[in-house]
Amino acid sequence: MRTAFKLLPVVAGIFAAAFAAPSHAVGGPSGLKVGYAVQGTLGETIVNPYGLAPLTAVIRNGGYVLKHATVRIVPKEGGQEIKYDVGSQTLRTHGGIPVFGLYAGWRNTVEVTYTRVFQGEEKTVTESYVINTQPAWLETTGNPAIAQNFMTAKVTTPAPKEFSDRLYFINNLGAADVRASRAVWNNPVGGALQWNNPPRNAILDTKGEIRWYMKADRIYDPESLYDAGIMMGFHQNADGALSWGYGQHYAKYDLLGRKVFNRRLPANYADFSHAMMPAENGGYFLRVASPDLRRADDTRVRTVRDVIIEVDASGEVVDEWRLFEILDPNRNIVLKSIDQGAVCLNIDTSQSGKTLSAEQLAKLEAQHAFGDIAGTGAGRNWAHVNSVDHDPVDDSIILSSRHQSAVVKIGRDKQVKWILAAPNGWRDGLKDKVLTPVGKDGRPLSCRIGKCEGGFDWTWTQHTAWKIDELSKGDIVYVSVFDNGDGRAFVQPEDQNEKYSRAVVYKIDQKAMTVEQVWEYGKERGHELYSPITSSVEYQADKNSVVVYWASIGTGSKTGPAPVLTEFRWGETKPAFEMHLKGGLGYRALPIDAQKAFVR
Repeated sequence: MRTAFKLLPVVAGIFAAAFAAPSHAVGGPSGLKVGYAVQGTLGETIVNPYGLAPLTAVIRNGGYVLKHATVRIVPKEGGQEIKYDVGSQTLRTHGGIPVFGLYAGWRNTVEVTYTRVFQGEEKTVTESYVINTQPAWLETTGNPAIAQNFMTAKVTTPAPKEFSDRLYFINNLGAADVRASRAVWNNPVGGALQWNNPPRNAILDTKGEIRWYMKADRIYDPESLYDAGIMMGFHQNADGALSWGYGQHYAKYDLLGRKVFNRRLPANYADFSHAMMPAENGGYFLRVASPDLRRADDTRVRTVRDVIIEVDASGEVVDEWRLFEILDPNRNIVLKSIDQGAVCLNIDTSQSGKTLSAEQLAKLEAQHAFGDIAGTGAGRNWAHVNSVDHDPVDDSIILSSRHQSAVVKIGRDKQVKWILAAPNGWRDGLKDKVLTPVGKDGRPLSCRIGKCEGGFDWTWTQHTAWKIDELSKGDIVYVSVFDNGDGRAFVQPEDQNEKYSRAVVYKIDQKAMTVEQVWEYGKERGHELYSPITSSVEYQADKNSVVVYWASIGTGSKTGPAPVLTEFRWGETKPAFEMHLKGGLGYRALPIDAQKAFVR
């Protein structure tokens, strides 16, 4: 990666901005002059206009009406151009021309063309603006074992022409902040608030350059019960804005950092993490928990990652899926096989390779031990749902349950439609919902204790089970999943280096209740891409491709996490683009469309 720091141009730009007289005086209603230094024929330039996105700016309209604009960030030598159109609605909203995609620590040149209306006359103007930016930075935790750089990247497989305009949103997590240890739920008991790694979110281009990052201190406080939490579940909405959740909040902001909403979870729910999926009607599906559940034994508990709610655009809760009542919270075959050194973000390297026994699980129940711990029954981390999707065709949800190694489809009536998982350990009423694996010829494949013939495999402690709408038709549904691979076939290998992760796509015949594996990648690279936790796979319709983020490679190692981002042409088994990153534990990655954000 080329360095983003060129000290002399930045310093020169700062001095020039500090001592230059205004090139265009701005007149107020009284005709008085004000001392803003401006460039071109518009108003002042405001960097980081909403305090959340330091690599954005607004070139104020200078009192004119603007109808249309085009913005181009002039790339560094050999760099990636960012260019987008801006519509009248966006120009009015921001009071000028929004600038997105600046380089960090750089004297940026921004070319703008706009239509200006004044006294009934329209004029098209083309100008260049110079905007200086600070280097990307974050607060240090002081931990000598953790690299304190914000994010760096090395491209190992350069993007071909069709992917060369890609921008990738990287959702990473910083090192745990000791201040967060003061905020732990303890009423009734347990919960997940102690999940509180600071955000490290950025948008990178295909050259590995940071073109946007989040400075979250205005909305995130590690010492606050209600303003902390891991930022997860990012999506770019149809209007171009980003939505996500953290702790006890779910939020939506545009790419310039303007707040659309930032809401507390409804009072009947707590502990957001992992999944906030936009719905077709303007609402959202959120993965939360119950803050107060009375179990059958009359014990009151705070549940852990096992409730899905649907909220409408105004924040009203229109439906809920209480998974401890729909699935089987006592199924323990997966819990007895997963690595207790990496129970998602509860990483304890001293427990690496160790598993829970039936006796240990029974002891938790007997002792009434509850909280964010792997175990059976409501009030423990028995499900660990890490993604939720909505299928509008039959108004159902599709979820990924890590601690059941299962992808499950559930209807609006709360009835399970199918289960994509090994058939072992399911109770009556659910075992007949398990899909039968088939080969390309449609014939059933023989499976035994989690292992199947014909190259087919289930997913193990998986993430991001999402329907591919563009390929699905009728009863045929395609689903992409990141198969993390821990506890594969219900065992821990003696040699931990035998573990591997996969990106995989399945074709499900919902009428015949069969599943065919149609694409996979990762097994051939073995432990190199093994990501025990987090990570994502998502089909991209705009380029007929699949983006895979191997987000937790190296977790628990002395060198720290080293995520890898890949993008594949549909059906190919060699990455068309690959980029290696450093700077925090990864969660997921997704392409960002700048044009979508500003075209209105």
